[in-house]
Amino acid sequence: MPALFFTEQDVASLIDMSTAVDVVQEAFQQWADGKAMNVARRRAKAPGIMLHSLCAGAEYLGYVGWKNYTTTKDSARFHVALYDNKTGEIAAFLEADYLGQLRTGAASGVATAAMARPESRTVGLFGTGKQAKTQLEAVCNVRKIDYAEVYSRDENRREQFAEEMSNKLDIEIEPSPYPSDVAAEKDIVITATTSREALFPGDALSEGTHLNLIGSNHLRKTEVDLKTIRQADVIVCDSIEQCRLEAGDFVEALEAGVTEWSLMHELKDVVAGKVTGRKTEESITLFKSVGLGLEDVALAAEIFKRAKEQGVGEELPF
Repeated sequence: MPALFFTEQDVASLIDMSTAVDVVQEAFQQWADGKAMNVARRRAKAPGIMLHSLCAGAEYLGYVGWKNYTTTKDSARFHVALYDNKTGEIAAFLEADYLGQLRTGAASGVATAAMARPESRTVGLFGTGKQAKTQLEAVCNVRKIDYAEVYSRDENRREQFAEEMSNKLDIEIEPSPYPSDVAAEKDIVITATTSREALFPGDALSEGTHLNLIGSNHLRKTEVDLKTIRQADVIVCDSIEQCRLEAGDFVEALEAGVTEWSLMHELKDVVAGKVTGRKTEESITLFKSVGLGLEDVALAAEIFKRAKEQGVGEELPF
């Protein structure tokens, strides 16, 4: 059977956030059960361009696959491919910009469901880009959020974001120029920025707050300060292996002896019930996401399944 190609428009039409959260939850459960594997991202550089590569195997789905994307000064291009486990043939090839936004949001949704207090209603959000949108959508999918406060450096962007996402999610969203206020007295705090330094002082956080940190995937970038890491009673990574390579948020804390890798947990073990995502109501909990190939492969497989059922996709000559 020829491989099928899916455009960004196809991907968006075939899957939604609610489904994405369920699919990513299942991927982490299967990983914990030994029926999936993830290979940490590697990068290759040439003048003016960088290639980022992730791959994963999903025995439970019947596919292995990869995600590759390039970044240049002016743009980024994302693609995912699936291969049939039995034949080794390529089954699907997808444009994957929106897929990446969706799976990153979904992973935070899974973590929030396991780690945030059940009665959580308020969100402090840093960032107004594509990833910030799916982060907020995912959190609203697993908790009954009714209010969010959003910060970015650009006043127009945060006002536009607040209006757009308030209409989409049917919640009150207030733009704010004050980072400390956005972090303060919130049940959930999300960071989805390109910042290289802490966005807010850790002292601003209230007891019981859950944090989703998704912006930094480079050791020279962080979105939180030392105090934030010190206060976190539970720290969970999407992959400790990959966070060792990319999680700049932990560098200062590790050097200062505030935390160590052995004290952190993996999301798959939280999902599987092997470790707790929250110790007490007052605990500050922290989820660090750097983005995994397994998430991409799992979502791509679900999209491929739905596409075959609905007759969507373009046949490729191989």
